[in-house]
Amino acid sequence: MQNHATDNKQRQIEVTADDLPLHCPMPSMLLWNSHPRVFLPIEDTGEALCPYCGTRYTLRGGAAGGHH
Repeated sequence: MQNHATDNKQRQIEVTADDLPLHCPMPSMLLWNSHPRVFLPIEDTGEALCPYCGTRYTLRGGAAGGHH
């Protein structure tokens, strides 16, 4: 049986607009409670770095062009 959850050892994760608002750790991580949940602002720059575990998130398609 294959487990589709990711672990916190992966340091580069690509996310989509469906994952917003972005927070780390993500629910799909095996160690989802390894550090306090922190929301990461990724919409403006297209990248975010978790201050707790150092995971770098990149937004597929890049930063949002404008605000709604």
